[in-house]
Amino acid sequence: MRLQNYAMGEWVAGTGKSAELFNAVTGEVIGEASSGGLDFAAMAAYSRAVGGPALRKMTFHERALMLKALAKYLMDRKEEFYSLSAVTGATRTDSWIDIEGGIGTLFAFSSRGRRDLPNETFYVDGATEALSKGGTFVARHICVPLEGVAVHINAFNFPCWGMLEKLAPALLAGVPAIVKPATVTSYLTEAMVRAMIDSQLLPKGALQLICGSAGDLLSHLGLQDTVAFTGSAATGRMLKESPAILENAVRFNMEADSLNCSILGPDALPGTDEFDLFVKEVVREMTVKAGQKCTAIRRTIVPAGTEEAVIKAISKRLEGITIGDPAVEGVRMGPLASRAQVRDVGANAAKIRGAASLVFGGGDYNVIGADREKGAFFAPMLLSCDEPFSVSEPHDIEAFGPVNTVMPYSTIDDAIELAKLGRGSLCGSLFTADPKVARHVVLGVAPYHGRIMVLDRTSAKESTGHGSPLPNLVHGGPGRAGGGEELGGIRGVLHYMQRTALQGSPTALTGIVREYIQGAAQKTGGPHPFRKYFDELEIGDTLITGTREITLADVERFAELTGDKFYAHMDDEAARAGIFERRVAHGYFIVSAAAGLFVDPAFGPVLANYGMEGLRFTKPVYPGDTIHVRLTCKQKTSKETPEGGIPQGVVAWDVEVKNQNEEPVAVYTILTLVRRKGA
Repeated sequence: MRLQNYAMGEWVAGTGKSAELFNAVTGEVIGEASSGGLDFAAMAAYSRAVGGPALRKMTFHERALMLKALAKYLMDRKEEFYSLSAVTGATRTDSWIDIEGGIGTLFAFSSRGRRDLPNETFYVDGATEALSKGGTFVARHICVPLEGVAVHINAFNFPCWGMLEKLAPALLAGVPAIVKPATVTSYLTEAMVRAMIDSQLLPKGALQLICGSAGDLLSHLGLQDTVAFTGSAATGRMLKESPAILENAVRFNMEADSLNCSILGPDALPGTDEFDLFVKEVVREMTVKAGQKCTAIRRTIVPAGTEEAVIKAISKRLEGITIGDPAVEGVRMGPLASRAQVRDVGANAAKIRGAASLVFGGGDYNVIGADREKGAFFAPMLLSCDEPFSVSEPHDIEAFGPVNTVMPYSTIDDAIELAKLGRGSLCGSLFTADPKVARHVVLGVAPYHGRIMVLDRTSAKESTGHGSPLPNLVHGGPGRAGGGEELGGIRGVLHYMQRTALQGSPTALTGIVREYIQGAAQKTGGPHPFRKYFDELEIGDTLITGTREITLADVERFAELTGDKFYAHMDDEAARAGIFERRVAHGYFIVSAAAGLFVDPAFGPVLANYGMEGLRFTKPVYPGDTIHVRLTCKQKTSKETPEGGIPQGVVAWDVEVKNQNEEPVAVYTILTLVRRKGA
């Protein structure tokens, strides 16, 4: 079987020299892959000319719904992927992380896209910036999709998740992608891409696939293109230094394997819950995916004097790990991805052993349901380094498999310094029940880590674990870890967008960003804004209300009704002893009184108050003062209509409450659900 590439809307088998693909369990040849004959320049051009425009015509919400539909489609076919994943050496648990974890990332970005991004083709980033004293010259930042192609170069260990965690934010941003998986496990990626293409949910040109070498693809990239790479630091650096990447300042996000650590707090001694949790997590990170995770624990840092107990506890758990064919019941750890990986892990483990003692593994071991010599099996190996500050190997060399080194520390500061010797990590973890220890360690190691998990007995049950990147958290790290950052909610989406500062008048920028900016032209008169359907409302529609005098009786009745009898509202002398001139009206009463001024009470298109944002009380209101309100349509967001529901949208209203001197006393945004026409 020769895998096919998906290029310019067609499935194409590569020509010429091919790479053999092996069953990691049996060592049998299962196929071959080649990208020979592909026109990489044409593929990049096709993404830009066909995929990009189609995606950019869609709003964030439309693209988010596309991701949701795609995730559902893939989830319905997950068993097809599980059966093929076993060939990579993955157990059912390993495959769950890769397959359902990857599909879950599509779901997560779909949700974030509809919740955190507007139903627009661009994103407004941050608040209005005042640039002039009179407010006639202001600024906003917007983020628009890049008009290029996203090239995704992925590692062998997660052929599904590695693709989807990059693809989800790129497609949500409106940027097409060319996916290049590691060849050794590309057959699983090809199967999932084939399903995505069969779904017909993606616009033409949104996704292309290369099974085999990427050839000269990077040499055809320009200033609007991006590269996201996951793999070894050496390969990443080589690609990052490609002439076209440097010449065109192509965005290059690198996520490299790192020497992640886990620290046992000085309070987490044998016999504590935290000690047991620590041992369990270290063993899990050594054996899940056979230790082939970029986030796996490579260095285990423990208080001096606990090494023997830690080694004994870890070894006992490792003795219970059954190695073999993942299809056999009871097998908890499969092989590495290939025999080449076995040789590489073995060679690097031997180098580390030059500076550490072998305390578990390294000898004969049983393999269940398979031939150890034919498959890509490698048993867990635990090392111990008594003087970790005097040697470099455990901090410099990574054996990308089930290999871990235990090392002691004398003080918390020593533990921090040992963590730093990894020269930048994707993640670290700390096991302690002492918040002071947690603060000390986290602030010490944070500059060297992309993510830190602090675990104790109260969070253990619901913890996602040391080595689990999540869609809403950043994934990446400094230094050796590549210096990049992926995922992290909309942070990952913005990687594929250009942030541009806009300067102009409030009216001009309101027209561009479709969000009312204070000082922009307003449209008054005509029907009350609450009498208008969502479709009829325009940004800038404004109501200027009548006035209301705030009386002492109002203040006292509100205090009696709510029970809020704070001294500043009830006692002139006490109020003057604080920051007020005399008794002051409750801020929440002012908001309530303002609503009484601007609300139209009759049945109409407005369905409900949806919330309030950004409330600030800018000046006190005293009994005898008079207030009035400016209510302006600030922003409109159409909502997805559930089956049988009322078509509607969210309208954000800019509210400014002023006193008799035209001074703002309260400013905020009200959100309402407003019926769309035809409902």
